[in-house]
Amino acid sequence: MKTENRSHCPITFALDLFGDKWSLLILRDILFKNKKYYQEFSKSEEGIATNILADRLLKLENNGFITKTKDETNKKQNIYSPTKKSQDLIPMLVEMIAWSAQYDPKTGVPPKIKKQLIHDKNGYIKQVMAKTAGS
Repeated sequence: MKTENRSHCPITFALDLFGDKWSLLILRDILFKNKKYYQEFSKSEEGIATNILADRLLKLENNGFITKTKDETNKKQNIYSPTKKSQDLIPMLVEMIAWSAQYDPKTGVPPKIKKQLIHDKNGYIKQVMAKTAGS
């Protein structure tokens, strides 16, 4: 079940696939915070409702951003992992992080990462890409 696109404008195409805030926050948690279980996503500080979380995980899976597999140690749990399609979003998400770090005076970006974004953004992108490649 793929999402039907409203148009082929590049921005509309992207937003139709992952454009709501919850989908982007789930991708943030998978790509930058190494979360992989439903319970971990449900405990994120933004407070996503369980019905929305379940819907967005399914949407991200159906659109090829994540895969879902059974946890070998606990068959009742699923492990959500990034695909190459979601990993390809890392440079864009890093740009959003850098932009927010610059303009949000109360940014949650740790000072060490903020400094790295200023001095070696490409290095930070490579670091995140390498970390998620093993997921």
